[in-house]
Amino acid sequence: MSQALDAEPGSELFASYEADFRLAYAEITQKIDQIPELGAEPRKASVRAAERAIDEADEIIGQMAIELQNISSGSRAKLNARLRNYRSDLDKVKRELRRASEQADRTELFGARAAQSRGGGLSADDISQDQRQQLLSGTDRLETSSQRLRDSQRLANETESIGAGILTDLRGQREQIVNSRNVLMEADTYVDKSIRTLRGMARRCVPAKVVEIARNNGELIRF
Repeated sequence: MSQALDAEPGSELFASYEADFRLAYAEITQKIDQIPELGAEPRKASVRAAERAIDEADEIIGQMAIELQNISSGSRAKLNARLRNYRSDLDKVKRELRRASEQADRTELFGARAAQSRGGGLSADDISQDQRQQLLSGTDRLETSSQRLRDSQRLANETESIGAGILTDLRGQREQIVNSRNVLMEADTYVDKSIRTLRGMARRCVPAKVVEIARNNGELIRF
């Protein structure tokens, strides 16, 4: 996520979906990394777990797409771009899962064939082909791991950008609250001054009224 979310209704929920997607994505990549090192049954279990995580990530992306409808059109374009990146990342790990599973199956098969060759069941050409396939498989795994590291770095950078944007929004909201409090305090000061002025005017008016009444009654009143 190269841009921070705007502080508007709906954006917080979209950010929450983004965090959920990253968790599911991390689980998928972890399961894919485990596949080459596992035996037949554990590998199948890891593949199933990765498939479930992919389904969950698909559902999260669907929720993000729905939530975009509640966000203003000005911010929607930026979020749509991020959503496309998430879909691309998910499609990529889907392909990686399929490739890792197929490579693991081939490696297991090649291992069995190599064992047969030690018993005289395979020719030199078969052994050479097996070794070549294993080398290609290792190269593919290395490229996949490198790409995954690049993707993880990109996600980390985007997460850092979101955090910085949220802090900026919070700082702006704090300044607004402080300014509002200052305005209220200033208004209270004006009200107090007005009350004191009215009270002074009232005190000055009362003796004048009393003197007028006394004069009308022919009495002398001193103050």
